[in-house]
Amino acid sequence: MMSHRVVLTSVLILGMCWLGCRQSSEGPRQRTIAGIVFQEDQFFRLVLFGMRDAAAKEGVQLLEANSAGRPDKEIQLVNTYIAQGVDAIVISPLSATASVSALERARSKGIAVITYNTTVERDIPLAYIESDQKELGASTGRAARAYIERHWGGKATVALLAFDSQAPEQSRARSEGFTGEILSLPGVRIAARQDAWLAEQAVKKAGDILTANPDVNVLWAANEGGTVGAVMAVKNSRSAGRIVVFGTDAGEQLADFLLADDGILQAVTGQEPFAIGTRSVTTAVKALTGEAVAKRVSLPGRLLTREHQDDVRRFKEELQKMLKSDTP
Repeated sequence: MMSHRVVLTSVLILGMCWLGCRQSSEGPRQRTIAGIVFQEDQFFRLVLFGMRDAAAKEGVQLLEANSAGRPDKEIQLVNTYIAQGVDAIVISPLSATASVSALERARSKGIAVITYNTTVERDIPLAYIESDQKELGASTGRAARAYIERHWGGKATVALLAFDSQAPEQSRARSEGFTGEILSLPGVRIAARQDAWLAEQAVKKAGDILTANPDVNVLWAANEGGTVGAVMAVKNSRSAGRIVVFGTDAGEQLADFLLADDGILQAVTGQEPFAIGTRSVTTAVKALTGEAVAKRVSLPGRLLTREHQDDVRRFKEELQKMLKSDTP
C-alpha cells in the first residue's frame, strides 16, 4: 500500500515539474493590443505603421481595425475586443461623448484604454497621446497671416473646410487655431464654412464655395483630404495665382503640391503620425506592466511651407523611407 502511495506521489511531483518546466520554457502569455483607426488615409496608415513597429519591438500581438468613421462600427469593434479579452485597446475615438459607453465597458473588464489623436471627456483612458490640435491650426494660421500681409496688404476673404460632423472637438480646435491667427488682421473676413474631410467630397464643396463666393482668395482645410480637395478645386476653377490654399496634416501628395510650380498650396502643418502610433503602443505596454505613464502627451506638429522647399523634400524622403520599410 505504501509503495503505491510513493509511486502516486512521485508521478504527481513529476507531472507538476513537467508543467512548471513547460510553462517556464514557453514564457509568459503574449499581450494582445487592439489598434483602432477611423479612416483610411496616409495619416492613419502611418499611425498603424508606428503601432506595428512598436508592437514588434515590445513583443506584443497587434490586432488592427478601422471603424470607417461609423459610430456603430466603433462600438461593434470595441465589444468584439472585449469579448476576445484583449489586454489593451489603443483607439482614436470618433466622439468625446458618444464613444464613452463602449470604452467604459472595456475599462470595467480590466482592459487598458489608451486614446490617441482624439479622446473622450470621461476619465477612462490611462493616457492620451495627441498633437496639440489648436496649435496645428494656429501654426498654419501664422503662415497664412504672413502671406496675406505680404501679398495683399492684410486683406483677404477666406473659406474653411472642416470636419465638424466627423470629429467635432478636434475640428473646432484646429479651426479656432487657424481663424484666431488670421482674424487678428482687420482686413480678413470668413465668407463660408463647410464640412468636407474626404478629397472627393472636398473638391465639390470647395468648388461650390468658389462659385457662390467669387471674392474668396484663401481656402483653408482642417485635414489632409480637405486640403487635397481644396487644391484640386482651385485647379479645376483655373484660379491658380488668384486663390491660395493652406491646410492641416502632411503627406506625400501634399508635399508634391507644395513643390509644384502652380503656387496653389502654400503651407500645411502636419502631425507626426508614426510617432503617435509608436508612443501609443509603448504607453499601453508600460501601463500593462505596471509602469507609471503620463496622463497626457502632446507631440509637436511640423510646419511645411512653399518658401522652404528643402524642408519639404526632406520630409518627403523621410516619408518614402518609412512607407518602403513597412512590411505588413
